[in-house]
Amino acid sequence: MTPAVLIAGPTASGKSQLALRLAEALTPFGGGRIVNADSMQVYRELRIVTARPTPADGARAPHRLYGTLSALDICSAGRWRALALAEIAAARRDGVVPILVGGTGLYFRVLTKGLAAVPAIRSEIRAAARARLQQVGIDAFQAELRARDAGSVIATDSQRLVRAWEVLEQTGVALHEWQRRHQQGPSTDDLGSHVRLLILPERARVSAAIDARVPRMVEEGVYDEIAAFDALHPGDDLPATRAVGVRQFRAWVTGTSTEGEAVTAVQAATRQYAKRQFTWFRNQASDWPAFGQGADIPAQQYPESLFAEVFPFIREFLLTPLAGRD
Repeated sequence: MTPAVLIAGPTASGKSQLALRLAEALTPFGGGRIVNADSMQVYRELRIVTARPTPADGARAPHRLYGTLSALDICSAGRWRALALAEIAAARRDGVVPILVGGTGLYFRVLTKGLAAVPAIRSEIRAAARARLQQVGIDAFQAELRARDAGSVIATDSQRLVRAWEVLEQTGVALHEWQRRHQQGPSTDDLGSHVRLLILPERARVSAAIDARVPRMVEEGVYDEIAAFDALHPGDDLPATRAVGVRQFRAWVTGTSTEGEAVTAVQAATRQYAKRQFTWFRNQASDWPAFGQGADIPAQQYPESLFAEVFPFIREFLLTPLAGRD
């Protein structure tokens, strides 16, 4: 079985460019096919604001699950997992190394651990949950859920809050408890042979990369992208509306902030997002080998230095007999 390579890390950590270099360097092993593991890069209309790979990147190596769904759609972790497993299977049939790369920790968790076996939610409970959210608003909805079970409140976004409410209402058991029970069991075998890499540069390096990246979004046309997205009249409960930068750039598009204010706000919001990702990966992926932590490497040399650090590790894994693999 062709092994899969899993590359996780915070935004602006260099993981996407690393995946490209790996895909090219894996030619002796059949080449690499890059599969998206970012919950926002899956949405078609938000290429620039989500820093999706460019057409030039796509010309260097095949990419899958980028811009696959409409921003008016919902891609749950379970839905993404099914799509990703299908892409991994297709790559293996073609003799190509699947390289999954992204910063959505939940996606990597469901890929490697499987999904908690929560019973199917009845349609009337789903409808009631969404109706209640619409009636009282997200803050009051979260407060109601917290009053019923504080541990259920795992996020502030509506999709996850509704999911926690549904599970508690349907089963009488909090979602976090279902997840805890599942994590005590064995890992899923669906993924098969794979190697895990965690890209964790110094925080200062990531912050500098974020600050440099956001002005490039303006140059690439993010104003028009957000204006076109707003023309679709997306509801505030859609996951795509919560992509980092959408709300801040929307303020510029609607005239409630200047370009400079929007850029500064997106930079700040992205740094906060990266901080949460650092915390998640350090707590939830502490057993993943970490790379890219050299603080003294100049920024222009970092991508090649990271590749030089990672590729021998990957090559050794690919040459290891299957019996010794994860």
